[in-house]
Amino acid sequence: MGSDNMYHPDSFPELKNPPRILLGPGPSMVHPRVLRAMASPLVGHLDPYFLEIMERTQDLLRMVFETQNRLTIPISGTGSASMEASLANLIEPGDEILICINGYFGLRLVDMAQRYGAEIHTIERPWGEIFTADEVRDALAQKSAKIVAIVHAETSTGALQPLGGISRVVHENGGLLLVDAVTSLGGIPVQVDEIGIDVCYSGSQKCLSCPPGLGPITLSPRAEQVLSERKSEVANWYLDLTMIQKYWGSERTYHHTAPISANFALYEGLRIIAEEGLEVRCERHRRNAEVLWQGMEDLGLELHVPLENRLPSLTTVRIPEGVNGAQIQNRLMMDYNIEIAGGLGELKGKVWRIGLMGHSSRLENVTLLLAALGEYLRS
Repeated sequence: MGSDNMYHPDSFPELKNPPRILLGPGPSMVHPRVLRAMASPLVGHLDPYFLEIMERTQDLLRMVFETQNRLTIPISGTGSASMEASLANLIEPGDEILICINGYFGLRLVDMAQRYGAEIHTIERPWGEIFTADEVRDALAQKSAKIVAIVHAETSTGALQPLGGISRVVHENGGLLLVDAVTSLGGIPVQVDEIGIDVCYSGSQKCLSCPPGLGPITLSPRAEQVLSERKSEVANWYLDLTMIQKYWGSERTYHHTAPISANFALYEGLRIIAEEGLEVRCERHRRNAEVLWQGMEDLGLELHVPLENRLPSLTTVRIPEGVNGAQIQNRLMMDYNIEIAGGLGELKGKVWRIGLMGHSSRLENVTLLLAALGEYLRS
């Protein structure tokens, strides 16, 4: 009887979520329309209606990726799942991969790639800096690589990596360019086709402003050909695109039960992007970031990344000497319901990470944050 009391309903109250203003590195705030879409009645994962939503979602993903790639789908899993899918499907044991590391998520690419038996080469820059095409060219001159992997928007540092010149170098050397666009897709132009990105992946919870749980990914025809010519099976059954694409393609072959409500949410989130217009949306992200940057400098704070390399969707601010960064974060949460985050890896305890992504990227959020920070720093 005593154990039954432990599970009395009063011990487990209903959800009463606080109305957080999410200005951290993700998740971002979700539009009310997206929340309503999640509450839509479930249908089966092979229901004709859901199959229609799948097709429309693929078209909308092509819009935000700026691609015509046939194989463009949301992986059933978070952005880390789409990251792993990009590697699992292209790497066979012994394949050489060059990974560009200038932050936490470059290191994660290394961790994942080695689990699939890749021969890994790396080049590194200090956290917050970017790579040049010449650096990639020099690295490939020393060691060839089937794949070159790089992070477009490094969430741990707030650096935005230019890709055009690097793409040309990779293709001149016969490689595939693999790009992490988790913190850029839907808020910063990714331009998959124009730049020549072969594999690009993202997550639903950042600039797309949907709940976490889906990982959009797109493969170029060249990458699809490499996938089709594999000599060995993909080492990860759940993320095997040779099977998943048959579910998302015309065959509609069962692979797994897709997260229906999460896909409804993504569909509505992408519809919102289409209504706003991708170019207008990217301009909004940039405009609000510039207000944030100027406001931080007006408060006497130093930004970690130089202006020319700065990421509009994620800003890293150096914590002033003598200021308890974690305490400020806690006060923002308790007093204003604002969430910002501290640093990761090498930047742990050194910076705040402030995200302005999707529905969170609004001028009133920037104004409130700056006012609150100013109040704390003056006191």
